[in-house]
Amino acid sequence: MNKLLAAIFLALIDIVFSGDVVHYEGYKVYQIYPKTVAESEVLNNYEGDTNFDFWAKPRILAAPVDLMVAPTAQWSFEKDMESNGISYKLLIRNVEETIQAENVRLRAAPRVEPGEVTFTEFMRHDEINAYLQRLETQYPDIVQLEIIGQSFEGRNLTLIRISSGGANKPTIFADATIHAREWIAGSMALYIINQLVENPENAALYQDIDWAIIPVANPDGYEYTHTTERLWRKTRSTGTICYGVDPNRNFDFEWMVAGASSWQCSDVYGGYAPFSEPETGALRDYLLAHKDNIKLYLAIHSYGRYLIFPWGYTNALPDDNDLLVAVAERVNSAIVAVGGTNYTIGTSTNVLGLAAGCSDDYAKGGAGINLSYCVELPGGGNAGFNPPATSIQEIVQETWEGFKAYHQYIQETFV
Repeated sequence: MNKLLAAIFLALIDIVFSGDVVHYEGYKVYQIYPKTVAESEVLNNYEGDTNFDFWAKPRILAAPVDLMVAPTAQWSFEKDMESNGISYKLLIRNVEETIQAENVRLRAAPRVEPGEVTFTEFMRHDEINAYLQRLETQYPDIVQLEIIGQSFEGRNLTLIRISSGGANKPTIFADATIHAREWIAGSMALYIINQLVENPENAALYQDIDWAIIPVANPDGYEYTHTTERLWRKTRSTGTICYGVDPNRNFDFEWMVAGASSWQCSDVYGGYAPFSEPETGALRDYLLAHKDNIKLYLAIHSYGRYLIFPWGYTNALPDDNDLLVAVAERVNSAIVAVGGTNYTIGTSTNVLGLAAGCSDDYAKGGAGINLSYCVELPGGGNAGFNPPATSIQEIVQETWEGFKAYHQYIQETFV
């Protein structure tokens, strides 16, 4: 028996550390509608089970929950839903087919020219960096690049600073793609950069306020989603049995209090220690070094249509909850005014559930940046984290209006 267990363990290790492309043949995504707390608790039982991957899990009753289920667990899952009277429908019949359909289109599409940007395709990490470098060369008076650290695999963590010059100006800080599979978040960051630097109509937005933006905060994971596993979420650091840490559970503010796992193979593994990941450590160092000037912290994620803010580790509201709600409502109104998405607003816990060790909690509670938000962008409808590239322009253009509203509030308050 011991030899058999050892053989199984070694086989699992070989699978976990294999570089082979990961497929999702037969995986399904269900959309579930829990109407009571008891029904929500049934869903909570799937947390941490690798047969289940929550794509969207709002805490609000009757709000749809999107859950990917492995083929071996689908029969028991459906029986569980039916026996508990929980409403559900099939959202994606075969995840692999959805991914491959987009991959075929991506392979046929021409790649972006070096140094250019596109919002009709998702750009790779080297293409993003080439674009940032071109901006620094072409617009040296307003653009400065800074390498704030390196990833576990040695990729640069590149920050672009957009400023008209001068010291100690109020700063808006934003990072994106800290969760590797959230490609649309990186496109959003690039669109903000593009509009600020290359659209003369927006020059006023960086006259009195600086912008500091990291388009890809988890470059190892991001590249891995392009080459190997589209739905990978974590970093790519080496564990004893599984790769990676959820970087958005790795910040040292109420770390591991709730909503994170100590199991290495979990998608919400918080790491063996806070800031165990070089990526999160680099973000911490930058935030602390510039905390006196950073007046607004924005973590760009997908997907969900949420404007959320601390706290994520507790049900308690922050002391300035009314202000955080009011600013978010201004942002949402600006997006809706152009026919865009209507966002749900609230604390991370009250909208999505407990999740400790997140970057927005750390920015507010650890670095003292009071205005701290997570912007959960719309996803790809039935494609979830894999929205077709044809969706990029619509999402980034409407959401840009919200980022301008954030800027307007900072301008009114701190200039």
